[in-house]
Formats: sequence, C-alpha cells, structure tokens
Amino acid sequence: MRRQFFLASAGALALTGPALAADLAPPPPAYLPPPPIFTFTGLYVGAQVGYAWAHDSANVFVPALPGGFDYSIQPKGVIGGFHVGYNLQYNQWLLGAEGTVDGTSLRGTTGLFTPLVAASVSSREIVQGSIRLRAGYVWNRLLIYATGGAAFSGIHNGYNGVSATDFGLDQTIDRTRAGWTVGGGLEYAITPLWSVRAEYRYSDFGHFTDFPFAGLTTNPTLYTVTSGHHVTENQVQAGVSYKLDLTPPAPPVVAKY
Repeated sequence: MRRQFFLASAGALALTGPALAADLAPPPPAYLPPPPIFTFTGLYVGAQVGYAWAHDSANVFVPALPGGFDYSIQPKGVIGGFHVGYNLQYNQWLLGAEGTVDGTSLRGTTGLFTPLVAASVSSREIVQGSIRLRAGYVWNRLLIYATGGAAFSGIHNGYNGVSATDFGLDQTIDRTRAGWTVGGGLEYAITPLWSVRAEYRYSDFGHFTDFPFAGLTTNPTLYTVTSGHHVTENQVQAGVSYKLDLTPPAPPVVAKY
C-alpha cells in the first residue's frame, strides 16, 4: 500500500513539473522600435554672428570739374542677428529656404579733395536681411550646402564739405538697397535638435546715385555734386540653430506576455 502511494506521488510530480517550469520561465523581452534615422527635415530658428567687409566704389561729378574723379570707401564691422528656415531632406540631398535679419556696425570714411570742393564721405550699413534657398548634401550629421537669393541693406551715407563759396556743407542720405547674395557653408548636428554652422556669403547691392548738397550751395551751376555708388560685401558668420520638433510623441510601448 505504501509503495503504491509513493508511485502515485511521483507520477503527479512528473506531470506538474513542466507546467511549473513554464510558469517560472522569464517573460519575453518587450519590443522596442529602432531609434529614428537622423534628418535635417523640419522648421528651425537660430542666431548668427560674424564679421563683414564691404567695398563702395564711387565716382564724383562736379559741373566745374570736367571728367570728375573716382574714390572708394571700405566699410568694415561686426554683423549678427537671427535666422529662421525650413529644410526638406530626401536621402542624402537637402533643399531648404531661409530668411535672416542682421544688425551691423559696418562703417568707413574717405576724403575728397578737388580744386573746387573738399569733402569727407562716410558710409554706414545699419541693418541687413536676406531671403535665400539652400541646397546641399548630408553625410551622417554633416551638411555641406550652397545658398543664394535676395539681399537687402539699409545704407547711411554722410557728406561734409566746403567749396570756394560755401562752408559747413553737411548732408546725410539714407537708402534701402535690394540686391543678390550667394555663398555656402557647413552645418553639423550635435544633437537631433541642435546644430552649429559656419557660412560665407558675397552680396551685391547694385548701383545708385546720391546728390549731396543739393539746394545747399550758393552756386549750384558750379558746385552741384553727383556721387555714384556700387556697394559689394563679403561676410563670414558662425551660428547655432534649434530644430522645432513638431512631431507628436509616440505612444508608450506596452509589453505583452
């Protein structure tokens, strides 16, 4: 009788053993989706600062001085401001649009001396802006790009001079100029949202003409001055950008056992 009891107990343990082992087995690992592939696609904002040097090639015509003469001003200074843009990346290729606004400290002065008129001319660029396209190639997190579009500048020209019959001639002329700009740069994403950049651009703000001292001289037939200008500029800037993550967060992953 005792032998039959032990045999029955051993059989019961043999049948329940696999079930207990199955209950004690570790749960299967939770499925975690792969991390998203990095992309520059998206809306971004940022700031930039750098240095710019311009060249204003000008010519002056005075009625009493046949032929006139040429001069130039070399404004230089710090340039810095903000930018906003949007990138669309497809595989390794990127196309985007960007707008910038910069305040500047560019300024330069030169002197004009003729037998009839002596004057100093100063040029200052107060604010600049641009609306440009960007096209480039992405390698891992490094973007190499070219850029080009429209450029705008607020230019302040000051004229101070004397003539044979007039003293203390002083006039300032403000203009807003539109032109074009081209350049290129490098941008590196240090995180999925933050990136740093370095950029060079060349801008041409076209030709324009000032008429300083108009209405101020006692003998306009002899001393009316016509001053033509052509302003070009080089600039280098470094900047930082933040990509606005507008994608809604993914729902939490719940493991099922």
